[in-house]
Amino acid sequence: MAFCVEISSLFPFSQSAKPKKISQTTLIQCFIKPCLRPQVSKTLSFSVSCRRSTLSPVFSSLVANEDDKPHEECGVVGIHGDPEASRLSYLALHALQHRGQEGAGIVAVNQKGLESITGVGLVSEVFTESKLNSLPGEIAIGHVRYSTSGSSMLKNVQPFIATCKLGSLAVAHNGNFLNYKQLKRKLEEKGSIFITSSDTELVLHLIAKSKAKTFVLRILDACEKLRGAFSMVFVFEDKLIAVRDPFGFRPLVMGRRSNGAVVFASETCALDLIDARYEREVCPGEIVVVDGGDVKESSMFMVISHPDQPKQCVFEHGYFSQPNSIVFGRSVYETRRMYGEILATVAPVECDVVIAVPDSGTVAALGYAAKAGVPFQIGLLRSHYSKRTFIEPTQKIRDFAVKAKLSPVRSVLEGKRVVVVDDSIVRGTTSLKIVRMLRDAGAKEVHMRIALPPMIASCYYGVDTPRSQELISSKMSVEKISKHINCDSLAFLPLDSLKQVYGPVESHSYCYACFTGKYPVTEEEEDNTADKELTPL
Repeated sequence: MAFCVEISSLFPFSQSAKPKKISQTTLIQCFIKPCLRPQVSKTLSFSVSCRRSTLSPVFSSLVANEDDKPHEECGVVGIHGDPEASRLSYLALHALQHRGQEGAGIVAVNQKGLESITGVGLVSEVFTESKLNSLPGEIAIGHVRYSTSGSSMLKNVQPFIATCKLGSLAVAHNGNFLNYKQLKRKLEEKGSIFITSSDTELVLHLIAKSKAKTFVLRILDACEKLRGAFSMVFVFEDKLIAVRDPFGFRPLVMGRRSNGAVVFASETCALDLIDARYEREVCPGEIVVVDGGDVKESSMFMVISHPDQPKQCVFEHGYFSQPNSIVFGRSVYETRRMYGEILATVAPVECDVVIAVPDSGTVAALGYAAKAGVPFQIGLLRSHYSKRTFIEPTQKIRDFAVKAKLSPVRSVLEGKRVVVVDDSIVRGTTSLKIVRMLRDAGAKEVHMRIALPPMIASCYYGVDTPRSQELISSKMSVEKISKHINCDSLAFLPLDSLKQVYGPVESHSYCYACFTGKYPVTEEEEDNTADKELTPL
């Protein structure tokens, strides 16, 4: 049988932490993709609980009384080589709870095969001691999910499992496939039946239809057909695989526990909780395979054309990620503090106190206060027990939803000129209510300072945002927004100043599409991808 060998550049981007060197034999085996592949079964059975999918922007259905913020779609974790893999996954998911609060799931590998527990709610609500006891094994993957869908939420909770000719595998996915509709249509024309509306299901169909001899090469085949944002973990047999898209939109890191167990997670805060040492990022375009009892990893890269530079989501630093995480090789805390310092330099104002809209505005507010030489105080308290829906009293309370989540501290605010630092303004509805609440608490002046540039465009890469026409900055100037939310002054961190935080070289490695409307992956590229022929059954 004849084979063709396709080899990509091992390190397409300069990274602060490179993958470990791998033997030439290992690399060649990883990159060999046979042109002639065995016939694959047309039957693909699913055990699904996967995330909601959408193409276009990941539109939000948030109503007026809910958080006027963008939301991260999910977080993932994978562990190989620890006898308590499922329990560690549970703890890691707890650390990633800020990335998704509406569903959680874990799949473990043991002598029975792949066993799964998924449910709606917080991690602590989904898993109990008895449920974790039912997930033995040294390999596991997990997922937390944010969703705006209601009735179909349970069936869309990841990870989910598929079975094809080679056996069963499970996947957990963070991101959004831009060419989902085009690839789905072609697969349906060739006889595929989709059970859910999840774009993650597409990956399993592509894997099942591949004619490659192994799951590893089938995953490689599938990933090379996908466009958009994806950080994924797969598990099958005795293997754990981590994949990150060539643009590196969403974060994915690798760590190791003292017993040698390998851990993948969306953020390093998950590694910290389970005593795993951070080693490096999964590079954009990289597929890391952890195999066998000796828990060794090997790497390969997709052989599609790589972009000149990664386009990592700058909102991970500004809003989504935990301040104690290292994301894209940078401390989230230090990055946000620098946002605040620069904001104080470019948008100073006479004030008596600096406060934050907790929690994501807190670190930037500390930076602003330090640079301005003004005291930082806790002027707003956030309730960590409020849910997304409330039973309101019969007599309607003004701004009830905001008051249930944020409480002003009158002694800090009364008679003061107050600078309020927040990370973003989306529709402006929450900012309007916050300003009104601060004035009601006695603030003499309210000056809003936003630690990111104005958001004028929707995200196509796995962030839940409103349509562009719903974003207040796409319709109003800064001056008009200031009048609309009734603050004394308003200033955003300018885009050029944001890039100064990263420097002239690193700044080109981030995606600013929500601030500019210029997308790294365009519709033309999506259409070209859709026209590529899929491997027939």
